[in-house]
Amino acid sequence: MNFSSLHQQASPLLIANIWDVSSAQAARQAGYSAIGTSSAAISHMLGYTDGEGVSFSEILHIISRVRAECDLPLSVDIEAGYADTPEKVIENLVYLAALGVVGVNIEDSMVCKGRRYLLSADCFAAKLAKIKLDLQERGVELFLNVRTDTFLLGLENAQSETIRRGRLFAKAGADGLFVPYITQVRDISEIVESVSLPLNVMCTPDLPAFDRLAELGVKRISMGNFIHAHLQQQLFEIFQNIQLQQSFQPVFNHAGY
Repeated sequence: MNFSSLHQQASPLLIANIWDVSSAQAARQAGYSAIGTSSAAISHMLGYTDGEGVSFSEILHIISRVRAECDLPLSVDIEAGYADTPEKVIENLVYLAALGVVGVNIEDSMVCKGRRYLLSADCFAAKLAKIKLDLQERGVELFLNVRTDTFLLGLENAQSETIRRGRLFAKAGADGLFVPYITQVRDISEIVESVSLPLNVMCTPDLPAFDRLAELGVKRISMGNFIHAHLQQQLFEIFQNIQLQQSFQPVFNHAGY
């Protein structure tokens, strides 16, 4: 089954968000059918803030190592594309496809001076259409999972604006619609019914259970940075307890010895 087909199943595709080789291998060992990078996790791992603080060359290095050691279908979070022009975004996508990447997340917002803001829907759709056409002409197949940050940014009209953007992006060639921080059943149902693209939702404390998401028609569930953040907290607690207890016993307690 190819990557696109994984978004057409009765049960949503549960994608493991990874940040390095060891996390990718853990996902494979746990039985996941696909993995996707978390840009926030990679940024934090390398000491950057999220929002394209990491360079594309650093992303490429990580992706090349993951692909060398893990054969699961891999989608890459490219944020806003790590480029100022559609032509450069396309060049970046071609590099990723050459490494064996099967899909990307690209978002309709940007971070400037620490603040995230939505891009013009029409301008972003035009950029997306150019990217899609160019990739097709080059014979490059990538699943374009387009992220809209309407709910993440807390727009008052988040549902209607998501539908408007989703329809625009579908016409421009998007293959999927990613809506982080959507949690309400009514919102999810309306977007599934109103936008033709497979809907991707993300881990949050209030997200409905997976079986309920399947009933609503969600096709992809991802994890964002939450798994990485949880592990970092556990790592901090282990280091802290070693100091407090003046013993390595917390290491062996944590590892189940």
